[in-house]
Amino acid sequence: MREINGVNNFVVKFANVNGTGSASANHLFAKAIFRMGIPVSPRNIFPSNIQGLPTWYEVRVSSKGYLGRRGGVDLMVCVNPQSMEQDIASIDPGGYFLYDSTKPLAQHLRRDDIHFFSIPLTEMCMREFDNPRLRQLLRNVVYVGALAALLNLKFSILKDLLNDQFKRKQELISSNVHALEMGYQFATENFDCPLPIRLEQGGDVAPHIRESEHILMNGNTAAALGAIYGGATVAAWYPITPSTSVIDAFSTYAERLRIDAGSGKRNYAIVQAEDELSAMGMVVGASWNGARAFTATSGPGLSLMSEFLGLAYFAEVPVVLINVQRSGPSTGMPTRSQQSDILAAAYASHGDTKQVLVFPATPRECFDMTVESFHLAEQLQTPVIMMSDLDLGMNDWMSPALEWDDDSTMDRGKVLDAEALDKAEDWGRYRDVDGDGICYRTLPGTHPDKGAFFTRGSSKDPFAVYSESGEDYVQNVDRLLRKFETAKNLVPAPKTHRPIEVKKPKTKLKLGALFFGTSASPAYEAVEMLADEGYPIDTMRIRAFPFHHELDQFIHDRDLVFVIEQNRDGQMRRLIINECEIPPGKLMPVLNYSGTPITARNIARKIRETLKTKSADVVALHPEKA
Repeated sequence: MREINGVNNFVVKFANVNGTGSASANHLFAKAIFRMGIPVSPRNIFPSNIQGLPTWYEVRVSSKGYLGRRGGVDLMVCVNPQSMEQDIASIDPGGYFLYDSTKPLAQHLRRDDIHFFSIPLTEMCMREFDNPRLRQLLRNVVYVGALAALLNLKFSILKDLLNDQFKRKQELISSNVHALEMGYQFATENFDCPLPIRLEQGGDVAPHIRESEHILMNGNTAAALGAIYGGATVAAWYPITPSTSVIDAFSTYAERLRIDAGSGKRNYAIVQAEDELSAMGMVVGASWNGARAFTATSGPGLSLMSEFLGLAYFAEVPVVLINVQRSGPSTGMPTRSQQSDILAAAYASHGDTKQVLVFPATPRECFDMTVESFHLAEQLQTPVIMMSDLDLGMNDWMSPALEWDDDSTMDRGKVLDAEALDKAEDWGRYRDVDGDGICYRTLPGTHPDKGAFFTRGSSKDPFAVYSESGEDYVQNVDRLLRKFETAKNLVPAPKTHRPIEVKKPKTKLKLGALFFGTSASPAYEAVEMLADEGYPIDTMRIRAFPFHHELDQFIHDRDLVFVIEQNRDGQMRRLIINECEIPPGKLMPVLNYSGTPITARNIARKIRETLKTKSADVVALHPEKA
């Protein structure tokens, strides 16, 4: 039987039961690989209940620094009988299956093309530990010890991590180290260690990994830090998975960084509202009053917030919303990831409304784009929605370290102070003086008598006087559209990459691929796979809406463009067709909406299938299997 080979290039997947403490052990495994200096990308795939249902934890090891899911499994660690049949089926031929053999494996589950490693995990813990709960927790640590031997994971790093984690609980350090040693010893005595798939410290890694400092960080924490450094002092929210940890992290950092040095008083306010609608209302009020305010939510909250987002758009109040997308509609799958709020966010609210969106792809961009969102919101006097997702928000990503320039200043846009109001002639809140669609505003209390005006969510004339004149209304909404055009030059520009050189291309079509957010890393990898097969593809990563002028040119210059995204209806593709007036047949959807992050193999397969049909009409819309 053949064996899968791979030095610093493989996928390990853990199949556990939710609520058994497996996540911390699996994270210990991933973090130890990262400490060896080897690129790693872990993903926790968990159910929305408290305990009892299957949960998975996938660890991608890639010397090239690929951070997206590859697809397939090289080594499966399974301690959950409920999911065992599907877990075994997901292993690539030549791969490995490690399981708890306290109970014998049913004969019908065996495959002739994979290798089985049986370890009596439960029996070993029953024998060594008296506490029933400790037995359950340490069973996970035992298999981490076995993996250390099988994969050549440095044992000393695991011990150091446990010392860091339990520095004030010596008895827990001892029991966890003992569990590691049990697994390590069993593997070395019963199996040939290490396996052909293994870790090698100091091996070749991608230059972009080697040449800069990297950290393990999730996008929600990075976004919370971005809010701190972006000057936010007010957060109003209602808890919802997977965005809750944004506000939790913001609270933690605000307690350290938003305290007045002289008085010891807090310079911030965090309000848990009764629902998402009122949370957004509070943000609108705080922003109108001069604070930098924000909220965080997911799809169901976005739906509720649409009314106030429309008010902020039409009344022209700066607002920042961090939307951590999950599977919908309705409750959907609350703990699974999608990119399915694109249209709802872009046109949030009734009437002719267009909202500014930014699309981060890494924790570093979550930080940078949150800061930028506050600047954009005040420059444009409009809501700005950062479109993250569960995969980026809640999973740890290997990311360049966050950077900040202490000389940075807040760009508050066209805000008139008292002196400017005194100099202004015929100031009107909704007058377009500069022709860019952006009016001048002032903050409450700026001037004793010249700063008063109504902020209206109803139709008005340029001086904010209520008006039902059709002429006034058309002038106002046309100006808002002009402001949206101005935004194209302010939002983050797309990133483009030339195709990998292919000596003997298999097609004469000039091909392109568009993607955004967490679809980026697997998309880049898929493009490299296809280049090896003879298909050169240009790429563009979309980073904002309204779309930059470069997007139109990118599509125009190519015969066929694949739009890679994680939703059923190809929402980004539809948005491009609608906004850029692109012939639909030129944009081919490549979709995944299973709730698990899209994989490079699946992207490559769907593009390959389309090109082999020699048709530019359709790509199958079937989802990727989990």
